[in-house]
Amino acid sequence: MSGQCAFEVGLSGGLDSVALLALLCRARERRPGLEIRAVHVHHGLSPNADAWAEHCRALCAALGAPLRVERVSLALSGGDSLEAVAREARYQAYRRSAAGVVVLAHHLDDQAETVLLQLLRGGGARALAAMPALRKLDAVGPWLWRPLLGLRRRQLEGYVRAQGLSWVEDESNRDERWRRNLLRQRLLPQLEAALPDYRRHLTRSAGLLADAAAVLDEVAAQDLAACRSEDGLDLIRWRALSAARQRQTLLAWLRGLGWPAPEPDALAEFQRQALEAGAGSCPRLKLARGLLYRYRDGLFALPALPAPSAMILGPVDPATERAAAEWGGALTWEWRSRGLPAEALARGLSLRPREGGERLASGVGRKPVKNFLQEAGIAPPLRERWPLLCDVDGRVLALPGVAVDAELASEPGWWPLWRPLPAEPR
Repeated sequence: MSGQCAFEVGLSGGLDSVALLALLCRARERRPGLEIRAVHVHHGLSPNADAWAEHCRALCAALGAPLRVERVSLALSGGDSLEAVAREARYQAYRRSAAGVVVLAHHLDDQAETVLLQLLRGGGARALAAMPALRKLDAVGPWLWRPLLGLRRRQLEGYVRAQGLSWVEDESNRDERWRRNLLRQRLLPQLEAALPDYRRHLTRSAGLLADAAAVLDEVAAQDLAACRSEDGLDLIRWRALSAARQRQTLLAWLRGLGWPAPEPDALAEFQRQALEAGAGSCPRLKLARGLLYRYRDGLFALPALPAPSAMILGPVDPATERAAAEWGGALTWEWRSRGLPAEALARGLSLRPREGGERLASGVGRKPVKNFLQEAGIAPPLRERWPLLCDVDGRVLALPGVAVDAELASEPGWWPLWRPLPAEPR
């Protein structure tokens, strides 16, 4: 922690975080340069939530630690758990910290419970590695520090009582519908009676699995770099990996995109289809944040986007790129031996979604737009949202990057190009 002097404690008002704040404030007595503050995330889930926030204010006033209270509203979408959504809301509050380090009060009991919970969920090495003592929240956020992972909860309780401090009790901690509470209240007391040192054994396993996960990540990063292509992954190079390394490469790719990992069975099925499906097929893996798909000799990622609607561009300057985030692409222009006349651009253009049945004139009559897209080798997921370039009256002038209506083209002219935006920044 060398060089760090500003700490913000994640303060729920419960026993663990009260002990942590008190310990850091005591350390400040010996190191007056330490800056200690706290953040309380007000989820609004309990009828006692306001009282908990007031308890935190009183505690911080007594200990001389500034407090910020972050009120959050939780919105569940399909497949989300309340616990996961509440945790993400806390992490968003931590990302807004002005301190270099956010300090969390997880302890040895929490670590052992986490290992068991991940095991019961079928977690792999990364999940079973449980909670690290120190990690970066994300690329630009603060550090997360858990200094109490070597201490038992009963040790923290003894300290808090000796200091004459009080804490709040979250009534949801008694609800055995939550797996952690069921473990804590029913199963772990029996385990402790038979194996008193089970916490340290599980924590040691977590450390070993953290090493294993680090090695997996290093290999996956090397494989991912070797399989990279301009827009995704090269299928031939990916296929040459062992089955396990293929899956780890896909997971590393998803982590780089910031997408959650899919269920193992879903990932394995996509892997099978990507390897076995015919050349004209397009296997897909639909995820909450987007779509993975295989097309021809590549694997690609397409972010989840809303259905596009008509976009009025107005008069167009062909020297200027026009990004259309809703469409997931950008429109640019090239001066070619054949293209749209400058007058058409000056009159004004629009992007319009396909509805079906649209046609463009070619050298041998009028062909359906879908035929142009197929012949150009556009992947099916991209075809579904490829824009039509239209004039102010709604007449289809071109498929950007694919074709210009032969009856409207001039020689020379402006050729529209369409560049789908990548799933990850470059």
